[in-house]
Amino acid sequence: MITARTRLAGVIGWPVEHSLSPVIHAAGFASLGVDAVYVALPVPPGRVAEALRGATALGFVGLSVTMPHKETVATNVDDVDETSRFLRSVNTVIVDGERTIGRSTDGDGFLSSLSEAEVEPAGCSALVLGAGGAGRAVAAALARAGARVTIANRSETSAVDFARELSAAAGRSVEFASWNDVATHAADHDLIVNCTSLGFSGEGVPPVGVDRLSSRHVVADIVYHPEATPLLVAAASRGARTIGGIGMLVHQAALQEELWFGSMPDVSVMTQSVRRALAGQG
Repeated sequence: MITARTRLAGVIGWPVEHSLSPVIHAAGFASLGVDAVYVALPVPPGRVAEALRGATALGFVGLSVTMPHKETVATNVDDVDETSRFLRSVNTVIVDGERTIGRSTDGDGFLSSLSEAEVEPAGCSALVLGAGGAGRAVAAALARAGARVTIANRSETSAVDFARELSAAAGRSVEFASWNDVATHAADHDLIVNCTSLGFSGEGVPPVGVDRLSSRHVVADIVYHPEATPLLVAAASRGARTIGGIGMLVHQAALQEELWFGSMPDVSVMTQSVRRALAGQG
């Protein structure tokens, strides 16, 4: 029941009608027993600064940030941590009185999904496909966790530039691979992570040379609709272990709630809510 004490949180993006965040966070809030509601807030490009001021004026506890606003929010909040500054991307805003604080939970959310699947990134060789916001967050988190990271992107310049930046930040060599060579070299890595949109709604497969995969490989896809993407289905048919995108989606949201309320929600309850919502979408 909404009361005069109910606190507010929401997700800003454009468009945002497709977002599963309200479903996920409603389940998380219920598991925490907090008096709060979470809504989708469509914010057109160019109005992010106004949205942040509005959140502080209305007493929001925090915001989630989705495309295309992650980079813009990073330059408009009052403070960001070292990780968000390096990534130049924020997916979480904490509202502290009149101040807005930016954080990124994407990378740690991905690492949590690996841990849930009992995959240890330290010492492994990881190929990250995509150098956009999600790809950068995942690559940086893997490097921080001790993986040997290679980045491939359809725009090779983006992959080269980020590999150099991450090498300097991580204090270890981060390689880059040509998109045209991915099919040949993907199987040389222990862990392959798709951070592109290929596979969303079942369309497209990243060129990873699936026929060369085997049971020694782990293949992760941050795409969560469908949960069994074409890449994961093909990889599983070769005996590879697979990790779907729901894990990262839920864990990054759970970490947001921990930042807002100081307690970790029930991840299993949040995961069930996502699966029910996706089943309802067919």
